[in-house]
Amino acid sequence: QVDLVESGGGLVQAGDSLRLSCAASGRTFSSSVMGWFRQAPGKEREFVAAIRWNSGITYYSDTVKGRFTISRDASKNTVYLQMDSLKPEDTAVYYCAVDRSYSRPQDVPKSRTYDYWGQGTQVTVSS
Repeated sequence: QVDLVESGGGLVQAGDSLRLSCAASGRTFSSSVMGWFRQAPGKEREFVAAIRWNSGITYYSDTVKGRFTISRDASKNTVYLQMDSLKPEDTAVYYCAVDRSYSRPQDVPKSRTYDYWGQGTQVTVSS
């Protein structure tokens, strides 16, 4: 069992920054992939970014590449999502997820790859 707790969401203006945190507890593995997804009202959940826990290799969706940065702190078992230059279209509930087994790179952006999910944190960007 793995518990994931997200924090750091809020209401900001376009162009502002936010940093989301995802604290993991329970059994995780060095081969884990930690990911961030988001879901806006009326839309499907979409991949945002992911990081391999042991190597630090990162993956980003094209819509956030260059604006968002994913990182991890092994000492705190925490993954971060630094979001800069936020846009109104970034408004969504952001979810943290973990896949405890090795995933092929092509599977990292797929939500079905992930075993455990957090409860989500709301990010609202006003124009």
